[in-house]
Amino acid sequence: MLDLKALHENTRIDHKSHPFQLFQNRCWGMKTEECILYLHWHEHFELIFMRKGSALFHIDSRPYVAQAGEVIIIPGGALHVGYALEEGDIHYDSVVLNSALFHDFTHDPVHLKYVAPYLEGKVRFPVKPAEHDIACQGYYSLLDEAIEEMASQPLAYQLVVKSKLHALFTLLARTFMPHQISDKTTGSYFPNRERFKHLIEQIEAEPTGKMSVTEAAGQVGLNTYHFCKMFKKLTGRTFVEYVNGCRMTKAEQLLQESSLSITEIAAQVGCDNANYFTKLYKQYKGMTPSQGRLK
Repeated sequence: MLDLKALHENTRIDHKSHPFQLFQNRCWGMKTEECILYLHWHEHFELIFMRKGSALFHIDSRPYVAQAGEVIIIPGGALHVGYALEEGDIHYDSVVLNSALFHDFTHDPVHLKYVAPYLEGKVRFPVKPAEHDIACQGYYSLLDEAIEEMASQPLAYQLVVKSKLHALFTLLARTFMPHQISDKTTGSYFPNRERFKHLIEQIEAEPTGKMSVTEAAGQVGLNTYHFCKMFKKLTGRTFVEYVNGCRMTKAEQLLQESSLSITEIAAQVGCDNANYFTKLYKQYKGMTPSQGRLK
């Protein structure tokens, strides 16, 4: 079961002296369009290496399809969410790293010229580098080797990971910096991002709330039409679909962790009609609540 997470994820990094972390995500038996990565953001970079299946990631309101063997780069602070594009197993490795990993290079003028601007957010790598330059496909072996080191953790693996990741960043910078050095369009990908973060954090924290679309639009300073359009671009779901998805995830948790009846759970997640709750649960989870309790 995928647990509902807070929008702002305080991503675990175990070793402050080597601030990186590997998460090997294995999502089994997914339905098409089922969520594999809940909407969140964090200050760290995130590198996702797709291993099996295909997924659609929305990153700061822009959609990106990722197939097995592809890599996507999520910059720090970006809102991102992911959905399965096919039925079956979806596997991906996620490497989260803080720019402090490369602190030792801060007095190196070459590093400051080419790599530091990306770490500081002055310029951004393309989310899917190989789509912009096929040479990037050859760089991904560095990420693959770093992941293998993090997974097996042999002696001094931290140093190997650090060197591999810095080499990856340097090669990407060498590829894209000449095209981006005068780029002035490196701000937020969409307006009102911080307000959207606050709004969705509220939805995640209280999925049973009765907030209307009009009230939600008012919170981010948009009229209803533009809010609905932007929300769909950001999350890949309409406002109602997203809220219902959060409610059904909460219901899934209650079914598996509590002794409440299905009718009581329906009421707790904001569904006054038990039949409607059953219909929604089957729509979002691919099974009835009774089956969900036995899962």
